[in-house]
Amino acid sequence: MTVIDISASVMQFLLAFVVVAPLLGAVAALLPAPPGLKGKNPDQAVLRHGVTVTGAVLIATIVLAVGFDHDHPATMQATTDISWIPALDVRIQLGIDGISLPLLLLTALLTFLCALYSYSKPPAGPSPKAFVALVLVLESGTLATFAVLDLLLFFLAFEMVLIPMYFLIARWGGGQRQAAAWKFILYTLLGSVVMLLGILLIGLKSGTFDMVALATDNGRGLTTSVQVIAVLAIGVGLAVKTPMWPLHSWLPDAHTAAPTVGSVLLAGVLLKMGTYGFVRILLPIAPDGMRTFAPYLAAFAVVGIVYGSLACLALARTGAKGDLKRLIAYSSVGHMGFVLLGIATMTPTGVNGALFANIAHGLITGLLFFLVGAVKDRYGTADLDTLAGATGAALYGRAPRLGALLAFAAIASLGLPGLAGFWGEMLTLFGAYSPAEGLSRPAFRTFMAIGAFGTLLTAAYMLIVVRRVCMGEHTPHSRLSPPDDRAEQAADTPQAADAPQAADGTKAADGGPQLSGAAGTRPAATTPQLADIQTYEAAAWTPLAALTVLAGLWPAVLLGLTDPAVQKLLAGGKS
Repeated sequence: MTVIDISASVMQFLLAFVVVAPLLGAVAALLPAPPGLKGKNPDQAVLRHGVTVTGAVLIATIVLAVGFDHDHPATMQATTDISWIPALDVRIQLGIDGISLPLLLLTALLTFLCALYSYSKPPAGPSPKAFVALVLVLESGTLATFAVLDLLLFFLAFEMVLIPMYFLIARWGGGQRQAAAWKFILYTLLGSVVMLLGILLIGLKSGTFDMVALATDNGRGLTTSVQVIAVLAIGVGLAVKTPMWPLHSWLPDAHTAAPTVGSVLLAGVLLKMGTYGFVRILLPIAPDGMRTFAPYLAAFAVVGIVYGSLACLALARTGAKGDLKRLIAYSSVGHMGFVLLGIATMTPTGVNGALFANIAHGLITGLLFFLVGAVKDRYGTADLDTLAGATGAALYGRAPRLGALLAFAAIASLGLPGLAGFWGEMLTLFGAYSPAEGLSRPAFRTFMAIGAFGTLLTAAYMLIVVRRVCMGEHTPHSRLSPPDDRAEQAADTPQAADAPQAADGTKAADGGPQLSGAAGTRPAATTPQLADIQTYEAAAWTPLAALTVLAGLWPAVLLGLTDPAVQKLLAGGKS
C-alpha cells in the first residue's frame, strides 16, 4: 500500500536528490550570494540558504516515505544501480527499505530543525558560510550512509561525516574544543582503518561488495574464520562510532565542547550510523561471526548501560560540579547500550527493539541537547550546581515552559510508558530473555537482569536532574533566613554575582531589574525571570516532542516498517 502512487523513476530521483542535494547546497553556500538574495545581512542570507536546502531535503524525504510501498517494507525500493569502478566491481547502488527509511527521515528532520534554530540563533564563531556548508556536508554523508547498498560506498559515506563534525567542534565549540575535536577524529579514524580491512576482506573473499547480494547469501560464501575476523574488524569501527563501552571516552568530551547544533546532530544521527552498520552489514553478511561475538557484545552493552548511569549519578550529585551536557552525553552511552544488547540477541524482537530505540534516542536526546543549550545560553553555564542555585528558584519559577519541556524530555529519556523511550528498551529486554538459537540463554537472561537494573539507575539520575534544575536546591538557610538576609542571598545567586555593578554598588542581572532594595527597583526577594521559550525555539523543538509522544502511543507505525525487513534480514534474504 502506498499513500500516493509515485512511479519508480521518480522515487529513484527523489532518493538521489536527498543524498546529493545537501552536497550541492554546501558548495553553493561557499559561493558569493547573488545580489538579489543578499538582503541586509549576508550572514542571515547564508543561514537562510541552509534552511532552504535542508527544508527541500526534508520535503523530498517525506514524499519518498509517502510513495514507499508499506505493504512490502522488506523490499528494497527507489533503487539505483550504476557502474562506478568496473575494475573493482564498485557500483553506485542506492535503495531504501523499512530499516533505512526511518533513519533517513530522522536525519532530514533533525538537520532541518538545526538549520531553523541556527537561523534565529547563529552559533558564536567564524563566518556562518563555513558553518552552513559543514552542516550540509554532514547531512549528505549521513543520508548516504543509510541509503547506499555497496560496502565501499558505505565506508566512504561513513567517513565523510568525520571532517565536518571535527570542524564544527573545533571552530564553533566551547571550552577545550581543540582537545575534544582531536580526540573525536583520532578515535573514529583509528576505528575506521580497522573497519576498512574487514570490508576489504569480505569483498575479496566473496567477490562482491554488493550488500544486498551478500545479505541474500547470508554468509554461505564465507568461511567461519573469515566471518569471525570480519566481524571483529568491522565491529571495532562501528563500536567506536556507536559508542560502545569502553570505546566511548571521546563522546563526553565531544558533546561538552560541541555547539548546540553539533551535539544534536552527533547524538541524533551520527551515533546511529554505528548501530545501523551492525544491523545492515554484520547480522546478515556474517551471521556465524556475529554468533561468536554476540555474548561479548551483549556483555559490553550491559556494562555500558550501568557505567553510563553511574557516571550520570556521580555528575548529578550536589557539589560534584557536573556539567549537564556531559551528563546527557554519558546517558547516551547507556541508551546505546540497549541498542547493542538488542542487536546481540540476533532475534527479530531484539533487533526491532534496537531500531526503535535508535529512533527514540534520536528524538529524545536531540530535544535534550536543544534544551540544555538553551539553558546554558540563559545562565551562561551548564554547571549543575550553578543551575540548581541556592534559593529554590530554578526553571519552574523562572522559565516555567522551558522547565516543563526539560522535565518532559527527561521523563521520556528514562523510558516512561506511553513515550518513545519505553518500547525500545522493553523489546530489547524481551529479546535478551529468549536469544537466538545457539546463544546461551542463562547468560542473556543475566544480561537482561543487568539491563533492567540499568533502567532503574536511569530513572534515578534523570529524576535528580529534574529536581535540581527545574525545582532548585531547597536548603534550610534559604527557607528559614530572616527578611534582612534577602539581599545577601540575592547577591549570592550566580546571576547576581555575574551582573554588572551600578555606581551605588548595586547589581543588575544582565541589564535587567536590579536586585537591591533601593527605591524604584524590584524587591530583593523577587527572583529575576529568564526568557522563556522563544518562537524559533518552539518551532525547532515542538516536532521532536510531538513525535516522542506519537511513537510512544502508536509504536506500530515504526514497527510495521522495521519488522518485515528485520525478519527478511535475519532469514538470509528470504521473506
